[in-house]
Parts: sequence; structure tokens; C-alpha cells
Amino acid sequence: MISLRDILRHELIGLDVSVAEASNPLHRGISGQIIDETRNTLLIRTPCGDRRIPKKYSRFRISTPDGKLVLVDGSALVAAPEKRITQYVKIRGK
Repeated sequence: MISLRDILRHELIGLDVSVAEASNPLHRGISGQIIDETRNTLLIRTPCGDRRIPKKYSRFRISTPDGKLVLVDGSALVAAPEKRITQYVKIRGK
């Protein structure tokens, strides 16, 4: 089970997400399902097509499988997904 405390230690692909804040105003409010992840970006499937969003300058509201929302600073996600397990990041649940 994914908890709010350790969401960054889990696979994000398949989770619902929305872009809460972004340096690019066109990215704000994009929501959908994470379908791929690279070191620097998340690929989100939206009703209007797939959108690649840079992690570093964005904040994401990620929904866990049990329906809880977690606000994650994208700069905490900037790393190869397999290396995030060793990182500690302060996150806020909502």
C-alpha cells in the first residue's frame, strides 16, 4: 500500500495526477494518468492527448490508490525513478 509518507518510494506510473503549480502557465491544471516517467519529466495521458511535463518547475497533486491526495514538489522527483528510493523528501498530505 502506498502511504502519504513514502509515495516517492513507489511506482508513479498508473496514478492519477494533476499539475497544481507550474512555471509554465499552460501546464497548470493539466490532469490525467501518469503513463511514463523519465529523470526530468512525467508523461500524463489527458482527454486531449499525452502531455510531457517537466518535474523541476512544477508541483503535482497525486492521488494514491486509496483516494488520498498528496502534494509533491516536482524537484523532489528529479531523479531516475529507480534512484528515488534513497531520497528523503518532506511532503504534505491533503
